[in-house]
Amino acid sequence: MADVLSQKEIDALLSALGDGEVSVDDMKEEQKEVKIKKYDFKSPKKLAKDQLKTLSIIHDNYSRVLNTYLSGYLRVMTEIEVSSVEEVSYYEFNNSISNPAMIAVVNFDPLPGQIIVETSSKIAFTMIDRILGGDGLYDEENRDFSEIELIILSKLVKNIVSYMPEAWENVIELSPYLEKIEPNSQFAQIVSPNETVALITLSVKIGEVEGLMNICIPNIVLEPVIQNLSTNFLFSGVKKEYDDVGKEMIQHSMRKAELEASVVVGETFITVEDFIFMQVGDVIKLNKKVDAELELKIGGKTKYLGYPGTYKKSMAFKINKVIEKDDDKNDE
Repeated sequence: MADVLSQKEIDALLSALGDGEVSVDDMKEEQKEVKIKKYDFKSPKKLAKDQLKTLSIIHDNYSRVLNTYLSGYLRVMTEIEVSSVEEVSYYEFNNSISNPAMIAVVNFDPLPGQIIVETSSKIAFTMIDRILGGDGLYDEENRDFSEIELIILSKLVKNIVSYMPEAWENVIELSPYLEKIEPNSQFAQIVSPNETVALITLSVKIGEVEGLMNICIPNIVLEPVIQNLSTNFLFSGVKKEYDDVGKEMIQHSMRKAELEASVVVGETFITVEDFIFMQVGDVIKLNKKVDAELELKIGGKTKYLGYPGTYKKSMAFKINKVIEKDDDKNDE
């Protein structure tokens, strides 16, 4: 977009033209000058803007589904979105990785070759900590992954990779699988350094921890489907609305989400005076009889009726009745 001149700049330009300091002919000659853009013959670009845009749409779908999966699996609010999509040399990508890192080498079957899913060690350790029951606030210095941590990451990455076919279904039917995880970028050479790759960068926020996830796809992997990487082709085969992409996977992930369940023993009203003088040993009469059914609330809404008891030396609740939607007793 051309620069917009202020009124002061316009007045100065008109004054310069009037005084002869600036020639109209000189201004015309400057406009005729051809602007030359440098071209690197060592790393020729192979992907058009429309193809990069298509990759962005594909991974936008992928990031939304992955976001839902990780939120349920790690039991914490997770935000994932596409930060950038660009074409670079493999050397540039590999050289930008800080060791140690979680570098997953993935076979992109049936496409030829492999891709890389790379995540910073900060994000990787945060996910491990959440899986093991921690708060995920990783603040240690960078260190190598232990054997147990690599096993945990392998299982997690296999699940992450399993969601890729859904995002690519309108381009090709994929069957990707994890080959190995490398903590050092020197041992993850999937193509020659000068080979161009599509680099998709996802911004990841897990709780309060932020980082990046990079998906590196060499052009030799994309060549068989390069003609399909267009927005026209992508949307021509869409069978459902954009917002419904990954619905089944989202439902599957939501089944693992935790809900708060509470049993209401009873309720009553007391005066402020009673509350002030309340002490250990006082008896409060509730509005429930001893043999009355109690309410089991899920997320603050009454969903079941039943009786309290014990089971294997623990307090328990036996469901006697399911509350239908029409009879739902909630706190609205």
